[in-house]
Amino acid sequence: MTVDEVLLQYKARLQELEEDVGRARIRQGLAGAVSAIAFGLIVVFGLYAAQARMSWSWPLALIAVVVVSARVYRKYRDARYRLWRLTAFCERAVQRVEGDWAVSGVSGEEFVQADHVYAQDLNVVGEGSLFELLCIAKTSIGRQGLANYLLDATAPEETLLRQEAVRELKDRVDLREKVATLGELESDESQWSTFEDWLNSSAFRFAKPLPVVAGITASALLAAVISLIVIGPLLWSRIEPWLILLVLFHSVVGLVYREKVNRMHNLLRPVAAETPVLREGLRMLEEQEFQSVKLRHLVAQGRHASRSVRELEWLLLALNERHNPFFYAPSLLLLAGTQLCIAIEKWRNRHGASLRLWLHAWAEFEALNALAAYAYENPGNTFPEFSNGPACIEARGLGHPLLPHDACVLNDVELNQESRFYVLSGSNMSGKSTLLRAIGLNAVLAFAGAPVRAQALRLSSGLSVFASIAVVDSLLNGKSKFQAEVDRLRQTIEFALHNRPVLFLVDEIFSGTNSRDRRVAAEAIVRTLVGRGAIGVLSTHDLALTEIAATDGLHGLNVHMGSRDGIDPMDFDYRLKPGVTQESNALAIARMSGVPI
Repeated sequence: MTVDEVLLQYKARLQELEEDVGRARIRQGLAGAVSAIAFGLIVVFGLYAAQARMSWSWPLALIAVVVVSARVYRKYRDARYRLWRLTAFCERAVQRVEGDWAVSGVSGEEFVQADHVYAQDLNVVGEGSLFELLCIAKTSIGRQGLANYLLDATAPEETLLRQEAVRELKDRVDLREKVATLGELESDESQWSTFEDWLNSSAFRFAKPLPVVAGITASALLAAVISLIVIGPLLWSRIEPWLILLVLFHSVVGLVYREKVNRMHNLLRPVAAETPVLREGLRMLEEQEFQSVKLRHLVAQGRHASRSVRELEWLLLALNERHNPFFYAPSLLLLAGTQLCIAIEKWRNRHGASLRLWLHAWAEFEALNALAAYAYENPGNTFPEFSNGPACIEARGLGHPLLPHDACVLNDVELNQESRFYVLSGSNMSGKSTLLRAIGLNAVLAFAGAPVRAQALRLSSGLSVFASIAVVDSLLNGKSKFQAEVDRLRQTIEFALHNRPVLFLVDEIFSGTNSRDRRVAAEAIVRTLVGRGAIGVLSTHDLALTEIAATDGLHGLNVHMGSRDGIDPMDFDYRLKPGVTQESNALAIARMSGVPI
């Protein structure tokens, strides 16, 4: 399958959904009209029946028509909501395939970590980032899972398990549509922090005998009230003392635990709102049959989860409904708030640890689902291969995954024990930073378990990415840009000290330093990293730094990026070429700035 074929499939699905929306709209309108007409006839026939000019059977029969047509109306209304959401899902997919996805999706700004060793430098999270391209997660839980996949290091074995799962989910467009339509409304959400705040909150303690005593007294009080209603006031004299005693007991207990119940209710209100989507997702996951080890593990991890979450959902619903005007007095009378809080606290004690596992299972499933959508929408991408030897990254036809397919220039990259590092020279706008990011982002995708934008990619297992491309100063932390860059390089060197494979990507190293000192410091950094087994790329405008690649024992290689034909210095082809750049575009840049040259 090609990218164009994927695009055609999405557009065909969009057309199908638009037709379904039209049919649902017509059927909803018909059902609404039938309901309105039937209701009007009920009023008219009721007036005739009240005057004994017509049998009551006619208006009564029409009530059934109103009930049925109202249910049909709601059915097609809900169907339209679902179809609208599917339409939005497919429209977003078309945007991704056409390369028009940036600034219109979920950016993942909440996952930005100021000191992360590559997140901001490689545009992994934030506006126009890899996260925004990938994210189709319905819930905040899933978004957290995707962020973890992209930002956290993982064991090589785990990467291979993820790859297998992504391959299996790749063509499951139907499953992705089911996830997209979880919940009754588009805004229905499940946030990790909501459940974590509740699970991590202090235990709400109640007297040990209270659940049993409250259950007995509430049952006795309810039975007494029912007896009064059924048998009548003849029993009043007999049960009056007991009723007064029970009501008094419940009043005292209610007052004692009132503050605790109110605090618990305030904490649980957001949990109640977000539990249905989680329960629906877990139930959907339980119903699947997968072949890959990772997905089968996630299904096993969440087995019977939806039933238990459903129990919690009912308890939370009942706790909220006690404030309904119809139930407020009975709930006070029967001590419902206290009893429900006791039941919810018991649920947390019994299932709290399991709920954390269910949250992790759902987070990972949504992350894998997002990577699978990326694999489906980029059929030209390939799954990388991993080696267990020294640090290496060898790519054929490697491109930047955030660029549209028709604008993406592919390059071959070979960093291994023979060519440990590149010194990449070239003028401004020639594509140096883009190449660095292309290398880093494809490594991030590879370890997340996704296919990469390359015709072939081989890299060492457990390769850790460190990037210094977009480091900035921080007034808040009192750190200059130079200090931030030094800290990032120090982190890279310290990590490589433990004989773990490292990929370093550095753009314009020590740019604020004079050329001589810059040359000496840069060589010292590279010599240390290469001596500890690291590989990487150092880009620069300063041609003095190109001498580092020729230094004996460092195994470096000079490469450059420049103009298409060597004539127009601003006509870049973004191709990686051997050797040191011989071009200069200083005058062209001055003209661009408005200098009359």
